[in-house]
Parts: sequence; structure tokens; C-alpha cells
Amino acid sequence: MDENPVIEMLGRRLRLAVIGGGPGSFIGSMHRTAARIDNRYELVASALSSDPRRSLEYGHALGFDRPYERASDLLDQEAAHPTGADAVAIMTPNDSHHEYSMAALDRGLDVISDKPIANTLTEAREILANVEQTGLVFCLTHNYTGYPMVRQARAMVAENAIGEIRLVQVEYVQGGKAKPDPAGDDPGWRYDPERGGPSLVLGDIGTHAHNLARFVTGLEITEVAGEVGHIVPNRRVDDYAGALLRFSNGARGSFWVTQAAAGMENCLRIRVSGADATIEWSQETPTRLIVRPIGKPAELRTPNGPGTLPLARRASRIVAGHPEGFHEGFATIYSDAAEAMAARRVGLDPDPLAMHFPTAWDGALGVKFVEAVIQSSQNASAWTNAMLES
Repeated sequence: MDENPVIEMLGRRLRLAVIGGGPGSFIGSMHRTAARIDNRYELVASALSSDPRRSLEYGHALGFDRPYERASDLLDQEAAHPTGADAVAIMTPNDSHHEYSMAALDRGLDVISDKPIANTLTEAREILANVEQTGLVFCLTHNYTGYPMVRQARAMVAENAIGEIRLVQVEYVQGGKAKPDPAGDDPGWRYDPERGGPSLVLGDIGTHAHNLARFVTGLEITEVAGEVGHIVPNRRVDDYAGALLRFSNGARGSFWVTQAAAGMENCLRIRVSGADATIEWSQETPTRLIVRPIGKPAELRTPNGPGTLPLARRASRIVAGHPEGFHEGFATIYSDAAEAMAARRVGLDPDPLAMHFPTAWDGALGVKFVEAVIQSSQNASAWTNAMLES
């Protein structure tokens, strides 16, 4: 990514405002770093906390030109500023994604939002309708789709390198919530269904697994037979979910996610079996894509190594044999979205390879998937529609 198409089109970097993700926020740091890696954005404004005093304090501490006390002030004033923000990045608790996304779109600002897009399908549909009506860019940061070898997998499937897809297995296994919840402590907004959404584990990591399966295969998940609940005693929120899957081409699959597997770290893994070969990728070894053709030895693909396809090559920033990971995956999503934003502003078509970032449509499908798995679980794991009517 040595070239900078944003500067070529606009003569400058995109001006980005940030809502949420103040000091101490893991995801906030990821977003700000991702925006800087490929030099597509200039971070100009912030509202980093729901507490007005801390919002100003944090903004000054992080060097923002225009820190605001409140997100509403940022949106109003940046939209009216002669050199105000072009786009807004949102990394707040889940229940405010809809509010801030809608407000930014209504003011003509492109949006980059952390997942999930919203807590309810009604809210997700409202954002999707706003995006479709305004023509603005909406990017949802399912950052794992930015890894070079995930994009290699997507490109290989698209080129029919593994044959017609027949089986898909996806899992996301964490251990951070394996211990019982401390009695009397405030567990935080994620444990509040009004703020974190109807299922902690599905909103936190299930949407990532769902999106990864769709991204790699290019298929839609049409039906699910699911089970949702908790495995840690006395826990009031979901820490486990599993489902059988049916795909739009007739393929079958399995999905399971948990945050309560003792000792596990961050194991997002996918295996896709076609008629001719199987491909496997794991987030904990992200520079390795294993290809297992029928009747032949297994093959290994690595970033910028032999056999790298253009979509994967675009997402890699260094020479073969050097590791890239979480920050860079985020940066790929940010950079692709930036090219789409710049192209929209000057009336040009972006590079088609830039148009693989998750959108409002992907976000709405993620919320629909969460709803379908919960509904199936409540109905004795009956097969349940997971499609979103267009």
C-alpha cells in the first residue's frame, strides 16, 4: 500500500472525527492506530467520553485539534465547520451506535462504526435505509476480513480454486469470561441487555464469526438451528452459542462461539470444504492459510508469498516472511473505506479491490443472524430463517 489514492483524488487526507474510545479503551486505540497506518486520514476532532470534562481532557491529551464535550456538539459543529470532518468513527457502547450513525449520516458525514451496527433489527434497517438514500459510505469494522490470508481465501473461493462449497465450519473461542462473575461488582455495559444487546456472546464475537463465514464463502446463511445460553453457573448473560447452518447454495455448516473456554485466548477459526479442496485459517496464526487439495499434499499460503492473489496482495504492507496482524487488519478496512469515501467525493469509481469492506448491509445481516439464533434457541432449536429481505 505504497500509493495513496485518497491524496491523489482529494489532494489531502480525509478529515476524521472520533466518537468514543478514550484512554484505557482497547478498541479505541485500535481504531485510531488503524486510521493512521496508511496515511489516509487526519484525526481532527473528538468526543472521547460520555463525561464532558473527561471528553475534553482526553481529547487534549491525545492531541486532537478540536476536542468536544459531547458527541452531539461534535456532529453539529463539524458538519458546519468550513474544514470540518469528512467522516466519523464510532466506538461507543453498542446501544449508541444507531443514534450516532444516524446523526452523522443526516449531516452528510461518512461513517465508520464498530460492530454490531445496532442492537435491534429495526435500528439496523434504519441505518441501512439512510445509507441507501444518501449514498454515503458506511463501513463496519469487522477487522478480521482485512487480514491478507482471509482475503486470499475469499479470492481463491471466488476463482473456484476449491470447487463448489459443501461444508463450512466457523468458531470463535475465548476464555476471558471463564471465571464466575464477581458478586457485587459493576460488570459494565456489556452485561446490560439494554446497552450491550440481547446476547453478550453473539454481539461481541458471534457477529465476527458470522461475517467471516459470509466474507470467505461469498454465500448467505439462509437458516439456523441454534442454542444460546451460559455455561458459567449463575451468569445472567449468554457466554455460549452454537448453531447448525444452511447456506444459499445448499452447503451445510456449523457455528459455535464462547467467551468462557478456560485458558483460551482469541481463537477465531474457519474451515471451508469445497468439492476439490479444503482451506483453513486461524486468527492466532494469521499469516498461514492452509490449502488441502484432494489426493495431494497440503499447501501453505503466506502474505506476499507464492500464489498470492491481488486482493490479498493489496492488504499486505511488507515483504514475505514478516508478520502482520490485528492492527494491520483494522487498517485495511479503514484504508478501503477511505478510498470509497474519496471516490464518492470526486465522482469517480473506486478500485474494485477497495470495495470489500463490511457495509451497512453486512451489519444488518449480522443483527438478523443474532436474532435468528436466539429465536431458534427459544423454539427448541427449530430451523429459523436468517435472511434479510432486501
